Amino acid sequence: MQEKYILALDSGTVKNRAVIFNRAGDMVSYAEKRISVNRSHSGWVEQDPDEIWSTQLWAAKEAIRLARLSNSDIAAIGITNQRETTIVWDRSTGRPIYPAISWKSRQTDRICSQLRKKGLQEEISQKTSLVINPYFSATKLCWILENVLGARELASRGDLIFGTVDTWLMWKLSGGTIFATDFSNASRTMMFHLRELKWDEDILRHLDIPACMLPQVLPSSHVYGMTDAKVMGSGIPIASCIGNQQADLFGEACFSKGMAKNTYGEGSFFLMNAGTEYHRSQNGLITTIAWGIGSEVTYAIEGSVFVSGSTLEWLKERLAFLDSMSDSEWVAKQVPDSGGVYFIPSFRGLSAPYWDTQTSGMIIGLKEDTTRSHIVRAALESLAYQVRDVYEAVVSDTDTEITDIRVDGGASQNSLLMQFQADILNLPVIRPYINETTALGAAYLAGLAVGLWKDVEELQSLWHEGMRFHPRMQEYQRNELYDGWQNAVSCVMGWIK
Repeated sequence: MQEKYILALDSGTVKNRAVIFNRAGDMVSYAEKRISVNRSHSGWVEQDPDEIWSTQLWAAKEAIRLARLSNSDIAAIGITNQRETTIVWDRSTGRPIYPAISWKSRQTDRICSQLRKKGLQEEISQKTSLVINPYFSATKLCWILENVLGARELASRGDLIFGTVDTWLMWKLSGGTIFATDFSNASRTMMFHLRELKWDEDILRHLDIPACMLPQVLPSSHVYGMTDAKVMGSGIPIASCIGNQQADLFGEACFSKGMAKNTYGEGSFFLMNAGTEYHRSQNGLITTIAWGIGSEVTYAIEGSVFVSGSTLEWLKERLAFLDSMSDSEWVAKQVPDSGGVYFIPSFRGLSAPYWDTQTSGMIIGLKEDTTRSHIVRAALESLAYQVRDVYEAVVSDTDTEITDIRVDGGASQNSLLMQFQADILNLPVIRPYINETTALGAAYLAGLAVGLWKDVEELQSLWHEGMRFHPRMQEYQRNELYDGWQNAVSCVMGWIK
């Protein structure tokens, strides 16, 4: 019997990846291509939708070529994507009317302020679990409708449609026959009712967004349709769609309530499986839909940190403290600790659990003998402290015991950081054998939809631990360091005020 494979498309913020997995859950091939970013105004972050599409298509075909497979060997395609990034295009021509507004962009600050002044925060929070913030898709869609000439009239006639990157890619792959998203991506738009599992008519009316612009919402593990033969050379089932952080949670095999992961990318994203019952956070966290399989949805509690790995990028590009990102571990190891230096990388404000958009970054605790290594080490430690902030809020919110944290993303390969993370959390930190857990999660869900794997119990047996970091720090030292971090954060929050 011919062996079948899953092609996972992972559309990220700075690069598009394609990974092929076999039935054992092993990587067979990998291809990637970078995506350019446009920062035409301060705080604005935009990308070219056509470039997102073309680089993802190239990566998909390259992964198949490198694996020496044909399309007939691919049982299904799974898609995972950078969330919240907003694209609007013409329904008939398929042409975008404006660049993709990135999840990182702050260009809708004014719109958010207006919505808060109208008193909409409580209603939006109750229905979507989200705070009014430029991070989410809805205000980006509002901005496009307000600022692109003729857009609102075209939208009201049904000529324009909206999607996050997953919707855009499925539309393009299918030749315009699939216009859909999944529960996880819909839950990040600020327009989706988390308990009723539908677009909220009241919110759409408040925002003046026509419902006809919005895609159909389907389970994450689901056969959405087929690729267009003119695009891929033949028809291949598109069988999963899931936001990248939820895909990480699934790829880390966090299938049971209370299991948690943290991803260290440009931002940092802590998610805990919250089970099938909706729970609203009281501590500045977000309830999100982790995934939908069949008729059941699983929820997650999420704490999103806007700036994490990009802190190291800033040290490299802006201060020339690092020759490469991987140098951070070696440079930091030149000193035994940060020497009392704290680095608060709130370049775009503080996110969960603080949600203070007015703060700016700060390095505090500098002395005459402070060196480059102290600052780099403090920057690395800031990634771990921010995770501790979210972890404390999750535990307080849910009264759930978390026994360990599974980690992935670029900075998870930094063993110095992972050991400090275990120390400051006082929990084991587990790095998986396969680091491409985002793509793996999308592959797992696609494989379930087409019957390559039977159930999550079978998937659990495929997940393998790579390295485990046990906490070694004394309790008093842990407390002193974290108290220092909290004091530093309070200084940052007080600085603007």
